[in-house]
Parts: sequence; C-alpha cells; structure tokens
Amino acid sequence: MSLVVLVTVPPERAQELARTLVAERLAGCVNVIGGIHSIYRWEGDIAEDPESLLLIKTTGERYPDLEARIRAMHPYQVPEIIALPFDRALPEFQSWLLSATTLRGE
Repeated sequence: MSLVVLVTVPPERAQELARTLVAERLAGCVNVIGGIHSIYRWEGDIAEDPESLLLIKTTGERYPDLEARIRAMHPYQVPEIIALPFDRALPEFQSWLLSATTLRGE
C-alpha cells in the first residue's frame, strides 16, 4: 500500500524535516508547500499560525518509522500527521516509490 502523508510544520522547520525523511528513506518524495495560514482550536483558545504543508509519499511498510521520526523532530506537542492510502497511481511511480523507500540490503 502507498500513502500520502499530510503534515503541517512551522515554515522554518519544513526543509530540515523533509530532507531528513528522504535521506533516511522514510519517504520517496516530500513536497513542501509554503504560505499556509492555519486557524485552529488549541487548549480552549483559537490560535493562528503560519505553517508549511508537507505532502509526503511513502509506503505502508515505512509508515511506522516515518511517524516516529516526525514525532521525534516535530516541535508541536500534537503534530498533524494524516496518512491517506492510495491504490491507484502510475505503475512506474509505484515502482519508483517502493525502490526509493527500500532500505539497502533488503
């Protein structure tokens, strides 16, 4: 199974997190979308913050390690981590994603 994982993060942390996930083969690709303005409820108040949205492409097999790494690096107490499975994609993309997230020696 393949996944697109949505993660919001403070803009100054987006590049580092994205590069780490790809370097560690937890993700095949991360798109960083800047200019997000989030309005949300936190601890009874309405908060607003600038954020970046990460669109992370990974596999179901790598998801547990991906989630753990995001949690370890993310500055928020409760980070937004939403995994959306997809089963339809260009077959060549699916093959590439599997290759890009497979640890060497597997």
